[in-house]
Amino acid sequence: MASSGRVVLAGAVTGLVLVAFGQSMQQPEQAAAAVVPETIGIPSIDVEAPLMKLGVKNGEVELPPYEKPEMAGWYTGSVVPGEKGASVIIGHVDTKTAPAVFYKLRHLRKGSKVRVERSDGKTVTYKVDAVEQVHKDEFPLRKVYVEDGLKLVTCGGRFDAAQGEYVDNIIVYASRA
Repeated sequence: MASSGRVVLAGAVTGLVLVAFGQSMQQPEQAAAAVVPETIGIPSIDVEAPLMKLGVKNGEVELPPYEKPEMAGWYTGSVVPGEKGASVIIGHVDTKTAPAVFYKLRHLRKGSKVRVERSDGKTVTYKVDAVEQVHKDEFPLRKVYVEDGLKLVTCGGRFDAAQGEYVDNIIVYASRA
């Protein structure tokens, strides 16, 4: 994710979408006191990464810091992986100089396993149902932020040097294995 891009715009309207669909957003204060996801593992693409909490700042979903390209983030406005509802994990595809945590995300295939370890000692395993590449202007808010399952989000497609960002998002949809 070369810049905050429109995936952040998607986060900015997430609250409105969740309210429109009758969902409620978990507040970061609630997440701090509860179980949180700590690591994500995706063996088929050699990912083993720590997770940080991502909230909303200035109306936009936060992103992991570019200085930590090996780190992904769990959006605290989504449910903890393993619970009923939408759980969203975001990671960068690359930095200006090297691949980042979700560089190979687009190579995941249906049936691939995704493992999330939680602070309560539980490990939740998901299987990939689909991988989608969508233009950032067509980001599927309801599918990502409301529908059940784990969603992994990064940037992809063509890099627009003038805008300093990728034009698409890669989204992985996964359900409990």
